[in-house]
Amino acid sequence: MKIYKNPTQSQWAEIAERPSIDNTILLKNVGKILSDVKKGGDRAVRKYSKKFDGISSKKIKIGEKEIKKGIADVSDELKHAIKVAAENIRVFHSPQMESSPRIETIKGVECWRKSVGIERVGIYIPGGSAPLFSTVLMLGIPAQIAGCKHVILCTPPSKDGKVHPAILYAASLVGISEIYACGGAQAIASMAYGTESIKKVDKIFGPGNQYVTAAKQLVQLEGTAIDMPAGPSEVCVLADQTSNPAFLAADLLSQAEHGPDSQVLLVTTSLKILNDTIEQLNIQVKSLPRNQIAQKSLENSRAVLLENMDDALSLVNAYAAEHLIIASDDAEHIADKVVNAGSVFLGNLTPESAGDYASGTNHTLPTNGHARAYSGVSVDSFVRKITFQKITHEGIRLLGPTIIEMAQAEQLDAHANAVKIRLNQ
Repeated sequence: MKIYKNPTQSQWAEIAERPSIDNTILLKNVGKILSDVKKGGDRAVRKYSKKFDGISSKKIKIGEKEIKKGIADVSDELKHAIKVAAENIRVFHSPQMESSPRIETIKGVECWRKSVGIERVGIYIPGGSAPLFSTVLMLGIPAQIAGCKHVILCTPPSKDGKVHPAILYAASLVGISEIYACGGAQAIASMAYGTESIKKVDKIFGPGNQYVTAAKQLVQLEGTAIDMPAGPSEVCVLADQTSNPAFLAADLLSQAEHGPDSQVLLVTTSLKILNDTIEQLNIQVKSLPRNQIAQKSLENSRAVLLENMDDALSLVNAYAAEHLIIASDDAEHIADKVVNAGSVFLGNLTPESAGDYASGTNHTLPTNGHARAYSGVSVDSFVRKITFQKITHEGIRLLGPTIIEMAQAEQLDAHANAVKIRLNQ
């Protein structure tokens, strides 16, 4: 972990830089996969599944019998935990589906909005190094609430072609029965273009590695909507002298273990806290089953000491983290000045993993600095908001002259005539 002590603002761009590979090569390789799947369908999907995941199975869709068998393999304890998390997620997301009132903007002119669920959505669930069944809840529940008619799920299977039982159980819990053993860029291509097995969707959701993110961005250029650029996971921890170094190290490692291309950032106003946290990191990482992945992630990561909280907040806002933990007894006051973050966790007793699993907020969030412009997934992500308007005789009489004047000023006479013909009759 690289340490910066009181860096100048000219160094902040370097501190905020995320790990990446050469985008030129990445986009070229991903573009080739997309093109092959677009032309070759299931055959191309199977080719890349064998190449990247070592899977030789010809079957892509998971059958009902396999789903039931997988669900039976999930322990009662895990089923209970998933149900508790699902209920909290549902409770938090349900009020987001609000109806819009009719607004009379001028006498005789009514305008309103209606939320309509996107008809066909595809959700991508990472399942390679870690089966993220929690993401099934985070995407499937808002889709249910929004009223999406068709929801399909793609996830990379294990070497024997099977999908993790917990993913199957979580999918059943949120009403997803169309499940495909398909991962990586080829899965994104399948959902964007359609294959013999997988029908084309209107919008693709879900996090993934840089290949998945690149695939989503490329298919978006061709007309398939995506949730956001959601790449390798990251966390920023903002700490002062009231924080607990053992907690800080645990929070940093909880993101570092996601993948070698994940990044963690510690920003603190206390040298003692910085040193003690580094010491705790070195102790705790050794006991992790995924310690090699975490160690690799820490190589891409930074710890920063700044003189005061104002400077620390400025750096944190410049970084625009996917997850931001404010580890302080004064967390709520500090949080008032946060303007760029995907999701914020307040106080020493609020770990980021609570949001990853069960507190109720959504864990599909913008990464790589995109929190400056994007929000995390919500029910809004799964709906289209259609506007409606209705004009009466009195309304067209009152509003008509305004429309005519503006249309004529823009030299769009047909627009003006569409009003004049009504007024004349």
